[in-house]
Amino acid sequence: MPQARKPETEEARGANATSGYATSGNAASGNPVTGNGGTGEPATRETTTRKTASGETAARKTAARKAPAAKAPRRGARSTLEAALGRQVAEQEAAQDGPDAAGAPAKPRRRQARGERRIAQLLEAAAGVFCRSGYAAASTNAIAREAGVSPGTLYQFFPNKEAIAVELGGQLLHRAHEMHGQAFLPENLARPLPELIDAVLDPVIAFNCDNPAFWALMHGSGIPGITQEHDELHAGLVTRIEGIVQTFAPDTPPEQLTRVAITVLGVFKAGLDLILAHEGAERDAYAAELKTVLLRYLEPMVTTTPTR
Repeated sequence: MPQARKPETEEARGANATSGYATSGNAASGNPVTGNGGTGEPATRETTTRKTASGETAARKTAARKAPAAKAPRRGARSTLEAALGRQVAEQEAAQDGPDAAGAPAKPRRRQARGERRIAQLLEAAAGVFCRSGYAAASTNAIAREAGVSPGTLYQFFPNKEAIAVELGGQLLHRAHEMHGQAFLPENLARPLPELIDAVLDPVIAFNCDNPAFWALMHGSGIPGITQEHDELHAGLVTRIEGIVQTFAPDTPPEQLTRVAITVLGVFKAGLDLILAHEGAERDAYAAELKTVLLRYLEPMVTTTPTR
């Protein structure tokens, strides 16, 4: 007689349910293979996807831990990068300006008024330092101190002492050319020699007294750009003096005219050095002595008196 089947316990029913359905535990779907409502996709795909994603995340974290930390650029590299970026911005701005409609190149942008004032302040301070110390002994720190600004502010406008000297020297040379044009006016050549000497020397002496940095830069800096422009100025003065001497002594041979002109200029520079070394009445006295020396040197050569 067969034995009666024992009723199934709660534990057995739970085990059978677990073994007959997918690992997703979605028994309500009624599908013994999948837990996705009968879509036909194996339950293991979802599990595999989760494991793969988890593995990729772990791999990225591991790589991040192993990767060396990015080092901050050194100070020199940072300065180089900033300079390169500054040049790039300037080139972009110049490209945006471009030529005008007529095809003419675009004019450089005007410096802002505040920047212009700061540059003038620095150049004035540099003129004082160059006069007191000379160019060789001057420093950017001394110029910044004279201007009442920090060295960093100075470097925003000029990279070094030479750049300051070139800018200052260029401005002074421009003024010197203008002054010479006024001193050697054609109407002055029609004056008698004593009056001519006064008319030429007075503005030249006044310019050098008002701008002592001109003398310091032209004769002590040794900067190639300034030296070249000074040599051109010197040659121009020799030519002007030759013209004056020829007016009063038209029969003088050309080679003698050049020697006389160079001698006059040399005497003038020596006398100017004495004039700048004194103040007040003594300065005026040395100026008078210089005029007397030149008059006594040139007077014997005069063969013709210019007519007005």
